[in-house]
Amino acid sequence: MKWSIIQLQKYRDKGMPIDETVDLNDIKEIDPQVIRVSPIHVTGRADIASNRVTFHLHIEGKLVLPCSRTLVEVDVPVDLHTIETYLLDEREYDMYEEEEIHRIEGDVIDLKPAIRELLILEIPMQVLSDEAREQNEMPSGKDWEVMTEEQAHAVDKEEEKKVDPRLADLAKLLDQNKKS
Repeated sequence: MKWSIIQLQKYRDKGMPIDETVDLNDIKEIDPQVIRVSPIHVTGRADIASNRVTFHLHIEGKLVLPCSRTLVEVDVPVDLHTIETYLLDEREYDMYEEEEIHRIEGDVIDLKPAIRELLILEIPMQVLSDEAREQNEMPSGKDWEVMTEEQAHAVDKEEEKKVDPRLADLAKLLDQNKKS
């Protein structure tokens, strides 16, 4: 997924088709929760102009991550579309502050770092296996348990309704005042 600027200029004003499979297993070194990365299939096209190269990409593959509850391996499919722009003239970077623009290192455009970054951004905060989704029971242990937000709100409401036994007589007195 590397091209020199000279190679890309051959496709200037025509567009260059892209259809490659990339190995990005080094993502495991960046994010240790990633167990495996399937070969990533990248398709699309590159539009080459005199001052910039724009890649219109479709990225497909899968990441294998641990389930957040059971640590079972879960396949997380990746299917995303992106547009990545590289400016050929370094003096123009200041003009494109609003857009996401990549810098070219030397005379070579390498798409692997951009794809790697996109895949890392696709990693969900919480991954659940099918079994964990189907289970209504959350993990628990001695003096602890995992609750959903709804369960936590219900527990909070119950605790608000409970009266401290030391203040029970005072609560009765307040109830009597409300009735009269």
